[in-house]
Amino acid sequence: MPRLRARIDALDAQLMDLMADRHALIDRAAAIKAGIGLPARIPDRVEEVVANIRRHARDRGLDPDLYDALWRMLIEAAIAQEERLLNKDLP
Repeated sequence: MPRLRARIDALDAQLMDLMADRHALIDRAAAIKAGIGLPARIPDRVEEVVANIRRHARDRGLDPDLYDALWRMLIEAAIAQEERLLNKDLP
């Protein structure tokens, strides 16, 4: 059991590294959006990302509804992050 737990902990750390990478990409997306006048929330893109995640989950034998819900939370956090960056120069 300790080896299994260590592997799970190592995967959790890798997932956090990937989330940090995703976070940095969101900052880049906000900078691009600011430059071209796009809003943080683009509903069609949100649904595209969720559809992709549902497909990836199904392809891997995972519960698409669970990952839909998780990704919607990630997306909402990303949109909030972008909005903070897009509005940072406003009074």
